[in-house]
Amino acid sequence: MATSPSPSSAPLDLVIFGGVGDLSVRKLLPALYMAHLHNNLPAATRIHALGRQTWDRAGFLAFIGEKVPGFIEAKHFDDGVWAGFLDRLQFTSVDATRAEDFASLAAAMQPGSDRVYYLATAPSLFVGICAHLHGAGLIDERARVVLEKPLGHDLASARQINDDVGRYFQEQQIFRIDHYLGKETVQNLMVLRFGNSIFEPLWRSPYIKSVQITVAESVGVGSRAGFYDGTGAMRDMIQNHLLQLLCIVAMEPPVSLDPDAVRDEKLKVLRSLRPMTVADVAKDTVRGQYTAGASNGEAAVGYLQEANIPEGSTTETFVALKAHINNWRWANVPIFLRTGKRMAARQSEIVIEFADLPFTIFSDSAHRSVNRLMIRLQPEEHIQLQMMAKEPGSGMKLRPVSLNLDLESAFTERRAEAYERLLIDVTKGRLTHFMRRDELEAAWAWVEPIIDGWQQLGEKPKAYTAGSWGPAASSALMAREGSAWVEEA
Repeated sequence: MATSPSPSSAPLDLVIFGGVGDLSVRKLLPALYMAHLHNNLPAATRIHALGRQTWDRAGFLAFIGEKVPGFIEAKHFDDGVWAGFLDRLQFTSVDATRAEDFASLAAAMQPGSDRVYYLATAPSLFVGICAHLHGAGLIDERARVVLEKPLGHDLASARQINDDVGRYFQEQQIFRIDHYLGKETVQNLMVLRFGNSIFEPLWRSPYIKSVQITVAESVGVGSRAGFYDGTGAMRDMIQNHLLQLLCIVAMEPPVSLDPDAVRDEKLKVLRSLRPMTVADVAKDTVRGQYTAGASNGEAAVGYLQEANIPEGSTTETFVALKAHINNWRWANVPIFLRTGKRMAARQSEIVIEFADLPFTIFSDSAHRSVNRLMIRLQPEEHIQLQMMAKEPGSGMKLRPVSLNLDLESAFTERRAEAYERLLIDVTKGRLTHFMRRDELEAAWAWVEPIIDGWQQLGEKPKAYTAGSWGPAASSALMAREGSAWVEEA
């Protein structure tokens, strides 16, 4: 059983490998500023940003002062608080591939501190960093390591990473981060399901007709071409974000909120996913690649015209697929997953479509009963229950209406961003919202045959115009089950 470390009064050294990279500047340091602003960091916390630059501290702080504030909401930025946050920051020049550089990191640590190592680097550097930390005497039973995705490109490489990191850290010390698990609405989904008697009895077959999970991005590949090409939407998004959301939607009630109890139930879902044959892949998956169009009111080039994309690349920027879970709760309920770049909007949403009425007494056949629970994760976070109601006037004409739960209005407390919440969890040793090794490997075990199936079929991705909702084939995938993506319903 994974147990959280006991509260510690020791100082904390939080070390970010890749500390001046894009993720650190855009997400990690702004999140840590917010944690500092709201007194959610231990008093004696020092944040070490590591990089290969030869800056002195003044040069580092000048860089941070120029880059980071733009990623903090203006209403939360305070000059005095910012100055106090900068006091926590330290830069150490470290080449992660050079064991000798880790002596300077050891010298910068506070005596007797708890240590968190955030590896915001390419996975190819993980094992070397862990080995060098061990060689410098910087790992003990209180140390924790945070691993950023992607964790491997297939099952074998994921196992290798887990084996390599596991030589130096115990499983309860490893925090595999998926920032979607830190979103307030995702965490609230468990409460919605298991804390409300109106939902739990109906959260199963035959009362649910279908589930759709969408994570759509309006941006293109941008500066990530070197990483993205050859990785694609399946490895970048489906294998982690969307499968984790599926697990939370489909899991059985855990016996408790103990981290392992929750993750045991998620693992059961992953292991119950019906494996796909090549024939299933041909029928139940859609790969796409965006072509020139318009996005956010501006012209957008196609994927093949993006900088540093190889000519004729067949990397997919869009995936839609139909999954089935082989257990009694979800028997015959199709679960549709969809993700893509350069889509019509930046939108992440879970839609639970409840089953049609077996018989209706209303003669208004133009409208079938439409009951949907729509859980929006981004850009805003809200929950909406769509029901049928009578239109005003004579007669019994029906119209769908929505009951809205506005979480921001319902609670006056500030809602922390995902990275802030997860970083606080790491400092407190809370493992619930992080992936366990067996979860990661089960996800790869299901995804890998789909990727292999695409290779055997040898089909190029279907074109879709930038600024659209993807290839027409994704709508046909839904239509075959008598459903439609929510924006088309």
